[in-house]
Amino acid sequence: MDRIREFFMQNKEEKYAAFQAKLMPTVDRDRILGFRVPLLRKFAKTLPEEEKKSFLSSLPHDFFDENMLHAIMLCMEKEPLQCIDEIERFLPYIDNWAVCDTLRPKIFKKEPVFLEKSVWKWLSGEETYTVRFGIGCALSYFMGESFSPEFPEKIAALKPGEYYIDMMRAWYFAELLAQRKDEALPYLAERKLDKWTHNKTIAKACESFRIADELKAELRGMRWK
Repeated sequence: MDRIREFFMQNKEEKYAAFQAKLMPTVDRDRILGFRVPLLRKFAKTLPEEEKKSFLSSLPHDFFDENMLHAIMLCMEKEPLQCIDEIERFLPYIDNWAVCDTLRPKIFKKEPVFLEKSVWKWLSGEETYTVRFGIGCALSYFMGESFSPEFPEKIAALKPGEYYIDMMRAWYFAELLAQRKDEALPYLAERKLDKWTHNKTIAKACESFRIADELKAELRGMRWK
């Protein structure tokens, strides 16, 4: 742990911290040290397993950057059930979109079946970043062979009004348009989303290079005025 704290104290970037603070209004400025993700990933790979275990057990952390390192370490976990247990411990301490969206363990790309039950639980949660994380998992791991139409149904039915959840909902449906157009279009054509998420989904889809111009023109005609 002393080695980790020393790393943070010796490598922080004040200017980068000021930049990050502007992007994360939910985090107190004095909790941001200023670390770039590639440096954190590189450092995480140098740590022995015992140091990693000690750090992961030391919740809550004092700094945003420590939470980022925590998320990066979980992304490296190779045992799916252990990873889920560690995520469950960590989720209550996530208080910003950056840490939430960094937490995408690679193991679930290969074995999403281990995650499905937990995703439904997170989507039904009460904490903003637990729900956002659940949507992010549905987006990252359940668009391919593991896709179920129940996922967009659940995500569309979430209560609107929380910015960081609604942004992820829009991202989810824009990605659904790119990968599963026929599954996504009814949610816009029939206005199954709230007005803000509906329009933000269209805006994000129209920014995508993976969506054809013809579909973009159709989507622009579906804007909710």
